[in-house]
Amino acid sequence: MTACVTFENLTLGYNSHPAVHHLSGTVARGSLTAVVGANGSGKSTLMKGVVGMLKPMSGACKVAPGTSVAYLPQQSDLDRTFPARVFDLVSLGLWPRRGLLGRYSSKDRDAIATALSAVGLEGFDKRQIETLSGGQLQRTLFTRVVLQDADLILLDEPFNAVDAKTVIDLIEFIKRWHGEQRTVMVVVHDLDLVRQHFPEALLLAQRPVAWGEARKTLAPDNLLKARQ
Repeated sequence: MTACVTFENLTLGYNSHPAVHHLSGTVARGSLTAVVGANGSGKSTLMKGVVGMLKPMSGACKVAPGTSVAYLPQQSDLDRTFPARVFDLVSLGLWPRRGLLGRYSSKDRDAIATALSAVGLEGFDKRQIETLSGGQLQRTLFTRVVLQDADLILLDEPFNAVDAKTVIDLIEFIKRWHGEQRTVMVVVHDLDLVRQHFPEALLLAQRPVAWGEARKTLAPDNLLKARQ
C-alpha cells in the first residue's frame, strides 16, 4: 500500500484547544474514505489540517510529495453575496495551471463549458452565484474541483443542502474519481450513504474511534463508543 496521506500522532485545534487528538494512520493512494462523526467531532478540522489551512499542534500530517490537492469547503464557509458569476467561481479550478493573472484561452473556456454541462449546469456560466440554489451551488463547486484535476480530493459535507437527485449525481462523480485512482476523502453525515457507497470510513469523536472497512467501522459498538 502506497500512502497518500500519513498522520503521525496528529493533534489539531484552534486557540490552543484541540479538536482532533492523537490520530495516527495512513490514507492509501487511490482510496475512497468517508470521514464521519457527530457535530464537533473534528471532521472539518481534519480536512483543513490535510489541506494545510491548520498547522498541527503536535504530531504531523504528511501528504506524499508531488501530490496535487483539491479542497471543497462547506457551503457555509462561502460568501454568497460576493458579486461573482458561476464562470468566475468555476475558473478558479484552473489557477494552479494558469496563475492568478493568467488569461483563459478558448480551450480553457471550452473545458469550463464541458464541465458545467457534465454537472447539469449548461448555460449557467453568466449566472450570479447569489441566485443559485443550494444544489446548483454545490454542482458549481464540484465543477471547480473537476477542473483542478487533482490527485487528492477533499470534500467537506458536499451532500448538505442538496436534493436527492444531486446527491446521486455527486456520488457518481466521486466514484469516477475513485475509479481513476485518485485519493478521495469526504465528510459525510448520512451513515446509510457511507455503507452503500464508501469502501472505507474513519469514525471520529475528536479522537479516532475506528478506521477501516466502512461497514465494520460503523458497527453499533463503535457508534455507541463515539456517542459516549
